[in-house]
Amino acid sequence: MPVRAKHCDIHHLANRLNDLYGPRIWRSHSDSVSELVATILSQHTSDTNTARSFASLRERFPTWQEVIDATPDEIADAIRTGGLANIKAPRIQAVLEAIEDQFGEFAFDSLKSLTIEDARAALTALRGVGPKTASCVLLFSFGMPAMPVDTHVHRVSQRLGLVPRRDNAEAAQTTLESALGDDRDEVYAFHVNLIAHGRTVCLARKPRCERCTLAECCDYVNERHDWRPTPETSV
Repeated sequence: MPVRAKHCDIHHLANRLNDLYGPRIWRSHSDSVSELVATILSQHTSDTNTARSFASLRERFPTWQEVIDATPDEIADAIRTGGLANIKAPRIQAVLEAIEDQFGEFAFDSLKSLTIEDARAALTALRGVGPKTASCVLLFSFGMPAMPVDTHVHRVSQRLGLVPRRDNAEAAQTTLESALGDDRDEVYAFHVNLIAHGRTVCLARKPRCERCTLAECCDYVNERHDWRPTPETSV
């Protein structure tokens, strides 16, 4: 495998992505339980549909207890616009019940005082909560430098050579967090910008390498013998 240019470390790439997509300033998205539920709703759907289904859920059931007390069919009907409603409805109920059982309320702000590892472990102990969902809560709600690895982050970071191609999302999360360090704003920006890059340039099936300003840093590009970077794509 070709070796990336020495200057293309993760912080250099983070700066280049900021230049491309604009600086991203962290702000708390919502309370932790809302973030957790919204992340479940976001699976396999767009941001727009996620927002619509979350708003519909909260309008239909103003309290989390009402969500628990409802039937799965009623919840599914409320979140229908987000897709996979019949799968997501029981997951949401189960995780809300687990939160109440473990923390005694519909909140877990006490996790903010823990290390990332311990806070993530506490969240993934809840039934139906995986590492990516836990990291979304820690980053977006608490401002902890946790790196959620979705399909875009995983694909782009592997192509750039930031993580080994054999690594799954959980292993990639560990590698990226270690490389980025504990700068919350840089971790947040890198996560959001990698998603933007994966959606607009580094597409899954037909990546637009000819317009990628990270091309000279990319293992995937270096392995494509039919393509060479131009001055416009140079970093």
